[in-house]
Amino acid sequence: MCQSTIYLKKGDTEEEILRDAILVERCSEGVKIQGLFDEPKIIPARITSVDLLKNRIILELPK
Repeated sequence: MCQSTIYLKKGDTEEEILRDAILVERCSEGVKIQGLFDEPKIIPARITSVDLLKNRIILELPK
């Protein structure tokens, strides 16, 4: 399977917030994410990077 891990960038560090994400969707409140067995949740952030080779998605809080 090709699920990705989602990280939230905080300054120079990246905090893992969801492993095995199956949904990443931009919405009016930020980004909706969902894991394989989790309920969807909305993160008030924006997508800054998607690396499909490494299965990594980076989110960042708005400035």
